[in-house]
Amino acid sequence: MDGKKCSVWMFLPLVFTLFTSAGLWIVYFIAVEDNKIIPLNVPDRIAGDAPPASCVFSQVMNMAAFLALVVAVLRFIQLKPKVLNPWLNVIGLIALCLTSFGMTLLGNFQLSSDEEIHNVGTSLTFGFGTLACWIQAALTLKINLKNEGRKAGIPRVVLSATITLCVVLYFILMIQGIHMHAARIQWGLVMCFLCYFGTFAVEFRHCRFEIICSEYQENFLSFSESPSEASEYQTDQV
Repeated sequence: MDGKKCSVWMFLPLVFTLFTSAGLWIVYFIAVEDNKIIPLNVPDRIAGDAPPASCVFSQVMNMAAFLALVVAVLRFIQLKPKVLNPWLNVIGLIALCLTSFGMTLLGNFQLSSDEEIHNVGTSLTFGFGTLACWIQAALTLKINLKNEGRKAGIPRVVLSATITLCVVLYFILMIQGIHMHAARIQWGLVMCFLCYFGTFAVEFRHCRFEIICSEYQENFLSFSESPSEASEYQTDQV
């Protein structure tokens, strides 16, 4: 892969994956160091549930939700001129937006302070996040952008299946009260989600997104493909 031909936007999903992963593990180690939890062994204490870990957790989740929303919008714009029936792309965008909203609920309403809202956030994040993963996997294989559909699509199908299995196991274990194993499954689930977002770098490296200001603010965002060949740019404006 020639770096000179790659768009800088490819780093956005990678930054989201790496920094969110690092942030969550920092929260975990702060909680362990502060004796708020014992590493994945105590069922009644959660890593991001008490200060100072909860404060860092809220900040990490808010930033992650914002970056996830940006990735979702850019992904929608990227695929918009490629899909014949836009409904699947629209549903994918809505699912990712609800996932981002669920992340903010998870981050700002700890389980000990407001269990009901926290659980709503968990359901939104995991439920719509899983749906979004399957939709993006289907769109990847169907559109076959730059003939790389299989390169990105197959790993996304595998990750989607793994995420689905983890979600099912997580809720089963939580219902049965087996919190220790549920916590381990949850960590694996979150890491799979983050890895999935990182795969968007494959397609984003072909794209250029621009902010355009006009007097009447009619066209403020455009999408161009093949940044190395200006004469072949295609734009889609919203």
